[in-house]
Amino acid sequence: MSDNTTTKAAEDTVPAQRDPAAEPLMTVEGLTKHFPIMGGFPIKRKVGAVQAVDGLSFDIAPGESLGLVGESGCGKSTTGRLLTRLMEPTGGKITYKGQDITHASRKQLAPVRSEIQMIFQDPYASLNPRQTVGTIISSPMEINGINPPGGREKRVRELLEIVGLNPEHYNRFPHEFSGGQRQRIGVARALALEPKLIIADEPVSALDVSIQAQVINLLQKLQRELGIAFVFIAHDLSIVRHFSERVAVMYLGKIMEIADRDSLYNRPRHPYTHALLSAVPEADVDLDKKERIRLSGDVPSPIMPPSGCRFRTRCWKAQDICASQEPPLVQLATSKAGHLTACHFPEDPTTEKRGEDIVLDPALTALEGDEA
Repeated sequence: MSDNTTTKAAEDTVPAQRDPAAEPLMTVEGLTKHFPIMGGFPIKRKVGAVQAVDGLSFDIAPGESLGLVGESGCGKSTTGRLLTRLMEPTGGKITYKGQDITHASRKQLAPVRSEIQMIFQDPYASLNPRQTVGTIISSPMEINGINPPGGREKRVRELLEIVGLNPEHYNRFPHEFSGGQRQRIGVARALALEPKLIIADEPVSALDVSIQAQVINLLQKLQRELGIAFVFIAHDLSIVRHFSERVAVMYLGKIMEIADRDSLYNRPRHPYTHALLSAVPEADVDLDKKERIRLSGDVPSPIMPPSGCRFRTRCWKAQDICASQEPPLVQLATSKAGHLTACHFPEDPTTEKRGEDIVLDPALTALEGDEA
């Protein structure tokens, strides 16, 4: 199967629609991960904590694609590792097919491990350079004691063909492949155990733009044909819009807004979502109608996050209540069912141009004034 065939087959596809009546495949309630900061001499003691993930709640339906977006350092990748239980949660609850796996032991997780797989961000670091492609892809089957009909080698060759690689590459090493081909090997390894849920942690961010579309279309094709649910972690909103049926926007360890794709991109309610969407490059855009929102400062430290709403230090609508009360993630009266927003003063449900551009960074304002 060639890359061109894969691209053409999936370029016009749309994500499968979520069935509201379906039982969730995975449910997350109040998920929290704090990394302790140790200090003191001569006795080390906890002096603080990095609040990487702080109280996430959402669910994933069978066969659904959920996008997770946000700035670097907002806790997206940590969330992915918590869902796969590669990290131990500090608090909250993770339920998979009705089973609580939050603090399950290695023995209790054994039947679940094969059904929840992960595609890692860096295709150069996630493959063992000393192992052949055949060994890399067959290792999960060997560890789980799976002997497919015809043997593991036959299954590996089938997987290579499924992801668009030559089955004859079975005995090659990772250094003999390009970045896009290595990521396809990672996809084949994730598919080896026939998972029900795949966590894709920025699977295309390390690839050239020309290769990104091929990998995304491949993942869409596999989701459609195999019915696999995806949690797609990325910072590129254009890719997330193409791939995901629902999208959750994260900021400093919390979900600011979660909604179906069309609602979030066409009728965003949270100021932070507006800011993110205003930064998405568009072709042939009418600059007179293009809204610009440029936020001042950097993301606050997760060691000492702001009180109340964590976005208030960079928000143009912040008031006293934003500092004293954390806004709950709820559905607003004028929002579509399932569209949840955590904001005391949500934006109007429109992306039309405001009276003037919102420029909060004084340095940018001064620079533009000098250029004028």
